[in-house]
Amino acid sequence: MLLLNTEGLSLISSYDLFLRGGSIIQTLANEQEAVQKRTFTKWINSHLAKHKPPLEVNDLFEDIKDGVKLLALLEVLSGQRLPCEQGRQLKRIHWVSNIGTALKFLEGRKSVYRGSPIKLVNIHATDIADGRPSIVLGLIWTVILYFQIEELTSNLPALQALSNSNSSVESIASSETGSPPMKRKVVNKFQGNAKKALLRWVQCTAAKHHGIEVKDFGPSWRDGVAFQSVVHAIRPDLVDMEAVRRRSNRENLEEAFSLAENELGIPRLLDPEDVDVDKPDEKSIMTYVAQFLKHYPNPHHSETDGHCMCFCHPHFPQKSASVSSFTENNQIELKVFLDQLERDVLRAQGAEGNLTDKYQAFKSFRVQYEMKKKQTDPLLQPVHRDGKLSVDQALVKQAWDRVSARLLDWHIHLDKSLPGPLGVIGAWLHRAEMALREDIPIQHAHDETANVLHRKLEQHKVT
Repeated sequence: MLLLNTEGLSLISSYDLFLRGGSIIQTLANEQEAVQKRTFTKWINSHLAKHKPPLEVNDLFEDIKDGVKLLALLEVLSGQRLPCEQGRQLKRIHWVSNIGTALKFLEGRKSVYRGSPIKLVNIHATDIADGRPSIVLGLIWTVILYFQIEELTSNLPALQALSNSNSSVESIASSETGSPPMKRKVVNKFQGNAKKALLRWVQCTAAKHHGIEVKDFGPSWRDGVAFQSVVHAIRPDLVDMEAVRRRSNRENLEEAFSLAENELGIPRLLDPEDVDVDKPDEKSIMTYVAQFLKHYPNPHHSETDGHCMCFCHPHFPQKSASVSSFTENNQIELKVFLDQLERDVLRAQGAEGNLTDKYQAFKSFRVQYEMKKKQTDPLLQPVHRDGKLSVDQALVKQAWDRVSARLLDWHIHLDKSLPGPLGVIGAWLHRAEMALREDIPIQHAHDETANVLHRKLEQHKVT
């Protein structure tokens, strides 16, 4: 078969067209692989920053070969210690041993949705040690699915029913470019319900309230409006949805990613040019969007049409009982959260790193603290007629005060560590804030109160 090219007045065979089509497909696959590599690297580094000492991946395919940073990542994610061969003179046999330890650890874990052990099909330690891109990306994707997307979506009670769904996974499964059919089937089964759960959460908590149709984790996100709606669902004061509809794709994407990073403490895993393409990478978008689940603050009830279920924050399952039973059931969960937050703050505060990294870590914890405060206040309202707190409430308040004190101490230490006169100014500002927070009893004679205020002001000036 020959086709006429009217521009060049030359003949093009169907074989040439086939080759060109294959070249285009390969180019798209390479572009998506590059986006995945960047996204997964940023995701890994956001967690390795919590390791002691902090670690960093620069070239994913190279830096993962010896298995050291892979094991460190799994330690941070699981909270467990894993045996690791370390040293400057590691040989390939040690690399394969480390990677084998990581793979064995993963296969010993159970999928939240299936209830069966995770299966790593066609992922071998030698392939990772060779730095084979498709295998490395497949392994990291499995880690993200299990430790982030599955665990976060399964913590939303209304979504747990999806794990029992018998509907076909094929309709929502993503393509696995370059993967064997058997591997593609297993991975799709693994991700199916988690993917549906994450998509349903977006549809019912963000998109539905703004008339936005989000059908997938690809083209639906290209214009940036869906990202903006997710930010709005968490912090409505940050986003003007009417203005969003008038802006360009790149403007919306850039603003959404910046707001999420600076105001919500969500690591920036994507750039506008990664998403504003004909076929955005599904895995990269899922990885990024799943992070918002940890910051979703309050219960949101579905519409009465019955199409959307009720969603609430993972740490606070929704109850249909009385306010008092809701309080009793959730005070314990809040206490557990605060204890863990305090441990994480202490570990991050003692971690090595430059001042910029430490400020960024502090900011992330501060955002968690501020968002949790909105949920804490109602739980600490006295339940007894005499206005006293219950035993559980008192324990929660003590835990809350400890976290507050830890964060304040950390902030003061960071500000004092600023170079030159900035450190002096930082310490002075903190003393001013402490003075402003101090309770000053109001005297019957206003002159006496004014004198107390004047003396404190003069004392602060001298200091």
